[in-house]
Amino acid sequence: MGKGVFFIVLILFMGCTPKQKAYDNRAIGEAFGTSYSIIYLADRELDFQTAFDSVFNAVNQSMSTYWPNSDISKINQGDSTVVVDAMFQEVFTVSADIFKKTKGYFDPTVGTLVNAWGFGPGTRMELDSTRVDSLMQFVGFEKVRLKHDNTIDKRYPTVYFDFNAVAKGYAVDRLALVLDQKGLTDYLIEVGGELRARGTNLRKRKKWLVGIDDPQAPDELDRKKLITLGDRALASSGNYRKYRVDPTTGRKYVHTIDPKTGYTKNSSTLSVTVLANTCAEADAYATAFMAMPLNMAQEILMDEMDLEGYVVYLDDKGHTQEFMTPGFKATVLNAQ
Repeated sequence: MGKGVFFIVLILFMGCTPKQKAYDNRAIGEAFGTSYSIIYLADRELDFQTAFDSVFNAVNQSMSTYWPNSDISKINQGDSTVVVDAMFQEVFTVSADIFKKTKGYFDPTVGTLVNAWGFGPGTRMELDSTRVDSLMQFVGFEKVRLKHDNTIDKRYPTVYFDFNAVAKGYAVDRLALVLDQKGLTDYLIEVGGELRARGTNLRKRKKWLVGIDDPQAPDELDRKKLITLGDRALASSGNYRKYRVDPTTGRKYVHTIDPKTGYTKNSSTLSVTVLANTCAEADAYATAFMAMPLNMAQEILMDEMDLEGYVVYLDDKGHTQEFMTPGFKATVLNAQ
């Protein structure tokens, strides 16, 4: 799923000492309908563009609902014979785990409703309560399973998978694996605002520094926080930039779908930023936290040892407030 909070990577370079020259190797381009930037520092010039392109192509072939011949598209079209690859299996397993931990607020079977509300590749519908209720019978991750032969069993053939809220983060993890396997220890990967870092910015001799946008600022360059990011993944979600407006009624529909109700979620939560060990997990949790009640998101962030988070929200009086876990606060520059 596209994210409402985007990250501005601040690479603050300074001169290197003669003893350790760090080459600023970069790959910049477009994938998944968004941009990407991969910075990997080493003692020599390197070019892994072919390997990065292979990751993007493989993830698309496995899980892109915008590719009509991808595995997920074939499954969504009712083909029960598709044997899914290892990447699909991993994302399915991660999704099942987070579906359980978020009590169903993260649910990749919400794809039917994503399409119906006009945020997916499928046909947008004119929705009323009766139509939404009828579509809800096809939503629920408990209605699908990964079989031993690596095919997918769906309770209803019309169940529609949409891994867009986790696949982009997973792709970031796969890109990180490429660099890990090639022996790189200092890098920063960003795909459409999802990030994963390792090591340090060797030229600055400090951790990577990234900025989090202000969800209430009209300019995407206005930053709410600056944080250091080291050996963690980061993802965020928000509704303030991705939405559609009905040309007839003028009504605004945000891209977050509440899998409990089937309706788009205009909530008091403006943005959520999550730190996790993997970008797939950070991506999925950030999406779920936008859909669930604020107090529930806060409880999960405090209870899950591997998660840290930052939430910008409006209180009952319409005033902007912030919630931040202690671990996230420790990453913020000049935190009070």
